[in-house]
Order: sequence, then C-alpha cells, then structure tokens
Amino acid sequence: MDNIIYDNHFNGNEWFVIGVIVLSLVPIWLFPRRFSPAQITFNMLIGIAFGLVFDHTIEIPPFDLYDLGDQSKFELFDLFSYIMYAPNGYWFIYWYERARMFEIMTIVYIFFWTGMAIGLEWLGVKTGEFHYKNGYNLFYSCPIYLFLMSIHLFLYRMAFASNRRQRN
Repeated sequence: MDNIIYDNHFNGNEWFVIGVIVLSLVPIWLFPRRFSPAQITFNMLIGIAFGLVFDHTIEIPPFDLYDLGDQSKFELFDLFSYIMYAPNGYWFIYWYERARMFEIMTIVYIFFWTGMAIGLEWLGVKTGEFHYKNGYNLFYSCPIYLFLMSIHLFLYRMAFASNRRQRN
C-alpha cells in the first residue's frame, strides 16, 4: 500500500486538533466537579478507546475508508488526534448527569450528541484532518456515533449506577 501525502506543513488540521483539545479540556477545570477521579478517568479513557478502535477498524485495510492527518501512514501527531476524543467522552456524560434525563429524553440526547459529533467531524474534513476514500462520506458516520454513544452510556450506567452498591 502506497503512502498518500495530503500535506506536509503544520497548518489547519493540526490547529483543528489542538483547538478541539484546548477548547474542550480547559472548561473541565473551570466547571464544577461532578465526578469522582474514577468517573473522570473512565469517561476520558472510553472516548480515547472508542476513537482508537473504530478509527483503526475502518481506516485500515480491508476497509481503508479514510485517512487521518497529513498522510495515510501513521504520524506522531496522529496520536494527538486521539486525545481530542477524551474530553468529548467526559462532556457527553457530564451533561447527561447534569440534565438528569428521563428514558425517552436519553434517546433525544444521544441523537443530539451524534449531531454534535457529525458537526465536529465535518469541521475535521474541512480542515484536512479526515480524508475520505473509497466512497465513504459523513452520512456513514451517523450509525457509528449512535452506537458508540449508546454503548458509552450503557457502560457508564453499569459501572457507576447509584443503586449497584446497595445491598439486598
């Protein structure tokens, strides 16, 4: 497989990654603490883990549906692009807990965050962070985000449900 070089300068796609990291991490220190250290770690790491697993699943052969960053081969700066998923996992649960959702509103909430993720991915495409290939387009990311956010919420509830520590 040949290496495709999209860019060889520090420009829009790198600034996009840095901007997302800064704009989503800084408010975590400014907003009131709602989570224990274990909850913070869980939500941030699950964002990174989902990003790594699903990006690499569809980014490499046999699928090879898009490339990340300046070229199709892995670069050191690509590592930073996975860090930008961490605060998104945190904010997804932060606002869920803050709003104290009812079950039907949880569905609306997941759709809302899917729209936010699609918007962020669209910006990533515009800045050159994501390069679609082999017929892939933004629409195909919708079910992936719906699935990942549903699983994230399910795992969070299983791990940190308020009634799981109660004795019968």
